Amino acid sequence: MFPTPRCLAAKPPGFLKRSTQELSRLTRIAWNTEALSTPTKPYNLLDFEDETTVASCKTFADRAVGGYSTANLDYVPANASQNTPAHARFHGSISTKLPPNWRVERTGYAAFRNKDRGFWLFGRLFWNIDPYTYLALRVKSDGRRYTVNIQTDSIVETDIHQHRLYTRHHIRRTNSPSPLSAASEASEGGSVPAALSDVPPESTILSSSSTVTTSGSTGWETVLLPFNAFVRTNHGFVVEPQTSLLRQRVRSVGIGLTDRIEGPYDLRIHKIWATNGISEEDAEEEKRICGPYALPIDEGVRTGWMSEKPHGKMSEDKELSGQQSKARGIKGLKDEWDS
Repeated sequence: MFPTPRCLAAKPPGFLKRSTQELSRLTRIAWNTEALSTPTKPYNLLDFEDETTVASCKTFADRAVGGYSTANLDYVPANASQNTPAHARFHGSISTKLPPNWRVERTGYAAFRNKDRGFWLFGRLFWNIDPYTYLALRVKSDGRRYTVNIQTDSIVETDIHQHRLYTRHHIRRTNSPSPLSAASEASEGGSVPAALSDVPPESTILSSSSTVTTSGSTGWETVLLPFNAFVRTNHGFVVEPQTSLLRQRVRSVGIGLTDRIEGPYDLRIHKIWATNGISEEDAEEEKRICGPYALPIDEGVRTGWMSEKPHGKMSEDKELSGQQSKARGIKGLKDEWDS
């Protein structure tokens, strides 16, 4: 099999290009003194409108241990007639059939994440998302139990921080609990962490334009997941003690499917980025792609962007601060940071 011109064109950037891109980004931050205030612009992590981003990701499935599930990540070009942006399609089939290997006790999973970002002039490349509150994902879901995975440069390399990818078209499949939920119930006396439960916690921000449907995907939507809600896991089990994300050294971001429900799956991903809320810069693209499911400007800001608690449990002072942030918009975050 020989690589096609398209495959060669989609090759991930090399050492020199990575170094140039990172130096350019850091120079821009220093020149604009952005590090002295709260970021109001999105920080793109995985932008699948760029075909090279798809090429820089890799897929996983239980086939690595002899299982029969499949995982594919394909680049889908834009379709102007259907108002569909260029995006990545994560698809395949889940099978819980066990291989003829007595050591394998569980199958039925698939996932993808970005590859190691490599090195640049000053060492290994990481994402620094410390100044941001939310992980934003613009997706088109089939309603299955997808999980967002973040891996950092932690002491335990196999630790992964996880959060359910809740969407408005989320299908609750209570007859077949996910492995993470089962593990949590077994280890914590039946209690499942809020970020991994079937019901979206208050801290998760979804569109509220109409009633929830269980008929599957009906369009693109943007979901905001607070970084402080992600749950530390290891090999699919919730572990203690829980530790916060090492936000300064994020190695990879990805999405997995571990609901162990047999059959095909299909998730479309347009973009994954870090943010403090929907800014004016995001709003035009948000409305163009998501239509009636678009999040409004300042969504995320008004729910208490600096709070470690769900916005419904904030103190009166925090609520007042959130109201002021809403009135000023996301640009007003700079004033809060400086005060």
